[in-house]
Amino acid sequence: MKLKLGIPKGSLENATVELFRRAGFAITTSSRSYFPGIDDPEIECMLIRAQEMARYVEDGILDAGLTGRDWIEENEAGVIAVADLIYAKQSFGKVRWVLAVPEASQFHSVKDLEGKIIATELVATTKRYLARNGVTAKVEFSWGATEVKPPVLADAIVEVTETGSSLRANKLKIIDTVMESNTQLIANKESWADAAKRRKLEDIRMLLEGAMNALGKVGLMLNVHKNDLAAVLGVLPALKRPTISHLSDEEWLAVNTILDESTVRDIIPRLKQAGAQGIVEYPLNKIVL
Repeated sequence: MKLKLGIPKGSLENATVELFRRAGFAITTSSRSYFPGIDDPEIECMLIRAQEMARYVEDGILDAGLTGRDWIEENEAGVIAVADLIYAKQSFGKVRWVLAVPEASQFHSVKDLEGKIIATELVATTKRYLARNGVTAKVEFSWGATEVKPPVLADAIVEVTETGSSLRANKLKIIDTVMESNTQLIANKESWADAAKRRKLEDIRMLLEGAMNALGKVGLMLNVHKNDLAAVLGVLPALKRPTISHLSDEEWLAVNTILDESTVRDIIPRLKQAGAQGIVEYPLNKIVL
């Protein structure tokens, strides 16, 4: 069995390769090849633009792939959504496709764009959005650098953003959100019906979700005298109840827990004050719930 897996080429590429690394898969890319290596003999990778991924998965050229929900809806692709993976180019969150206009313009809502020109890469979705709002406007495909087009080449744009900084830098203001999107692991319907491929995809989903769950988390181990246990536990927030086990000395206990990495610098001194000893912080690659 060989699973043909599409890895998104471009802005999501590095984040996807890093997520797979945390999940336990080493993907090796090369600027000269569209066929990355992977240390799993059951997987064959191919680099494909996220905009095209859903179409190739739907057609069965790929068994599965990672792409944004935006491009699945744009292509109206008939694929299986295997997993929601909330990561983007710069952050581990959703992105937004927004309707933006020049700051100095008199446009305040989509209704003000009746008869105007809107530039975007997300043409079909934008047309459906306008139809839902009862607005007739000309939607032009943009090959890139969409932010520079208003007000000379277009009256407004529909563009993807994580932080809005690029829009602000180009003196644009957001007047509406067209849709939110996040990365999804998708599968071809026939591939999903194949027992071996489905089992492989479910394994990949579990490991990728485990890697997502571990983002921003660290493990913490410590020893504590049983008389100080209550004080130590009072300091610890936890994903679930801490694991407590006896040491060879019956007066001492080992405590193991998971914390948000951002809180550790504040918690470790308080643990020490509460009587904890031998405190060890360690990184986490996966948390499988």
